[in-house]
Amino acid sequence: MKQLNAEVLREYGPFEGISGIHGVTFDGQQVWFASDGQLNALDPASGETVRTIKVNADGGTAFDGKHLFQIADRRIHKIDPATGQILHTIPAPGEGGDSGMAWAEGSLWVGQYRARKIYQIDPQTGKILRTLESNRFVTGVTWVDGALWHGTWEADESELRRIDAANGEVLESLKMPDGMGVSGLEADAGDRFYCGGGDSSCVRAVRRPK
Repeated sequence: MKQLNAEVLREYGPFEGISGIHGVTFDGQQVWFASDGQLNALDPASGETVRTIKVNADGGTAFDGKHLFQIADRRIHKIDPATGQILHTIPAPGEGGDSGMAWAEGSLWVGQYRARKIYQIDPQTGKILRTLESNRFVTGVTWVDGALWHGTWEADESELRRIDAANGEVLESLKMPDGMGVSGLEADAGDRFYCGGGDSSCVRAVRRPK
């Protein structure tokens, strides 16, 4: 396994009135992050929050190119980002233990924090299609350039891990600086990961290795 130290490029926040960051996703222009009771659209260039959608948002967030998906307690909502309307709802696989979420290849990939698992699920029904095991708590999940990454946060240590989507084997690890936990995780189209910082109320940009 290749191990490197994570390079933090920028820190956004702490955001006023937001006590914790849950899921994080990227729609091609804005970084969306979940906080208690709302989704927040962040302009990564200016660092300003440009929009909010009021919705239960206590876990991972994903974007399929058109819609947002948001974990809300034991359910996953499909949301129209233009209107904020909930279009469809499916059961979440972890029954309340869900953490991060990503979209890839027509499926949702949902992290299970304390169960140390990632589930591939059908976005229409919630049916579990595949289960990957981790040896660390799983927080954020993202796919980029055909690679599956997930965040870990255990005690005061966090990593970003690239894993084999067939068997869960860890292929590469980026160790976050001490005291910087990772809640949500997403990659942009360039060289950055966006990492939710949990109760720090910050989102951090981390350099993604090529």
